[in-house]
Amino acid sequence: MTSATTHPTASPDPASAPGTASATARAALALGDDALVLSHRLGEWAGHAPVLEEEVALANIALDLLGQARILLSLAGDEDELAYLREEREFRNLQLVEQPNGDFAHTIARQLYFSAYQGLLYKELAAGDGPFAGLAAKAVKEVAYHRDHAEHWVARLGDGTAESHERMQRACDALWRFTGELFGPVEGLGLGSEVLGSLEAAWLEYVGGVLKQATLTVPERPRRGAWAAGAGRQGLHTESFGRMLAEMQHLHRSHPGASW
Repeated sequence: MTSATTHPTASPDPASAPGTASATARAALALGDDALVLSHRLGEWAGHAPVLEEEVALANIALDLLGQARILLSLAGDEDELAYLREEREFRNLQLVEQPNGDFAHTIARQLYFSAYQGLLYKELAAGDGPFAGLAAKAVKEVAYHRDHAEHWVARLGDGTAESHERMQRACDALWRFTGELFGPVEGLGLGSEVLGSLEAAWLEYVGGVLKQATLTVPERPRRGAWAAGAGRQGLHTESFGRMLAEMQHLHRSHPGASW
């Protein structure tokens, strides 16, 4: 994305204006917002990662996600307007990706949960002939690296020292309640409840296996109906998201129409 745009006013939100945008555009907005928001969160580690190697790794993952976000948002409208000029309630990202970085264990748990979901989703989309098949086919390899990176650190922290184990377990428990929203229907993706249920089962099997191998306890799954905690797809977000968005949009909004 460029750092500024020549359009000083926000464009209509495709997801909140029925009849003005296709289902494909609304789906692209949801997936694009996921990638954009998580990219920004990971970028917040610049200068703060525990070791230089991890700073580079997290930055590379953030750039991969930003690249996905640019393609997806461009399918929904002007990518700069959508990133920098929408209000909080107009974003359609999952609540999971907007959660604060916390300590390194929280960042890793968030990454494991999301990249495992994204990998399964993109593999499913790549196998079809829908509007997202091309993007998904290219992104699958990127996401596999993101997932493997997170899996490595979950094992290293979970099966490490007593303190690292405790922190990793705490992070997994704290973020678990946001994962149910991963498997809600997204208009325009063309995935029915049976497919989503299959993806959910595969996700639970994979993530559960990673946690058990890391000597961690898999958090208890709430009863059906209480499984999904958030409503980010409907524009309802957690308190921390507003602060993150203000930071992300500050420069652009302070200098409307500027270019460099």
